[in-house]
Amino acid sequence: MSAEKTINVGVVGCGFMGHTHIKAYRKLPGARIAAICDAFRLPPDGDFSAISGNVGDKESVKLDMATVKAYSDYRELLANPEIDLVDVCVHTLLHPEVVQAALQAGKHVLCEKPMSRTSALGREMVAASRASRGFLMPAMCMRFWPGWSWLKTAIAENTYGRVFSARFRRVAEPPGWSKQTFMDGSKSGGALLDLHIHDTDFVQFCFGRPQAVFSQGYTKISGAIDHVVTQYEVASGAIVHAEGSWAMTPGFGFNMSYTVNFERATADFDSSRGADALRLCVLDQPAQTIRCEEGDGYLGELRHLLEAIRSGQAPTAVTAQDGLSAVEICEAEEKSIQTGQRVAL
Repeated sequence: MSAEKTINVGVVGCGFMGHTHIKAYRKLPGARIAAICDAFRLPPDGDFSAISGNVGDKESVKLDMATVKAYSDYRELLANPEIDLVDVCVHTLLHPEVVQAALQAGKHVLCEKPMSRTSALGREMVAASRASRGFLMPAMCMRFWPGWSWLKTAIAENTYGRVFSARFRRVAEPPGWSKQTFMDGSKSGGALLDLHIHDTDFVQFCFGRPQAVFSQGYTKISGAIDHVVTQYEVASGAIVHAEGSWAMTPGFGFNMSYTVNFERATADFDSSRGADALRLCVLDQPAQTIRCEEGDGYLGELRHLLEAIRSGQAPTAVTAQDGLSAVEICEAEEKSIQTGQRVAL
């Protein structure tokens, strides 16, 4: 594909995440929203003002439907030869069906997390991607999130020495949207699979796939694991753990944070501090606030995929295999909760 060619995007699923991705594409040169699709809630006149969620700005979108095609059946969207990239934002249970059909149609695909409800289904999706000329990239946005990408670089480049310990925390009140899906753990996997998977994936991004996990957790609202705390055994020997929840009482809101203790520094990120989210204490230096780059992880992940499509080289910052691995690790965490035992990977 020519580096100058506009990439036509079809977004399947017009809920909160579909809206979020559309806003990000509109900020990226060379990307065009060419089609949207939703079987149940296709926005009238392209107006997304009724859609909201727990992260991102409150800006809304109104698409010009004179230039955007609308479908209620994703198969019709896939039949459109103009569509280069299919962005899959439907609920988790539909990911395998839509993703594999898009790959078979020769499209590039971005798939929201979790990539699949089970690792068995995820393996089918990875196999389909290997047989397709299109790329499959799971939307693991924390790999690109300002402040978190800074941490990945600091660890990879050994900027402050080795990591002694790392704690990640992502906690929220129950989702206020798509309740019929999220509040049914058999569909969503609860907070363990739908929310905590961000930190599980980031742990493997920074420290490699864990050798084992030990988890504790409970269900409160979905019938699946709604609150989890996991200790990860990683090759470096660092003490790494993460907490994830959407079991907080309504009114709590949403918070994500990390604290990482290096040999020569401590880095602390807390989303509640806004622009001052990332604080760094370096040995023998005054504490400082690190100003993160502009934008968010959605912009970063979409930019990475668009660049991959233009170059003809598969995405490298996150792969389909990474998305599958994150599901596999979460399944090990669930097994650990159920058995009370350490689970090897």
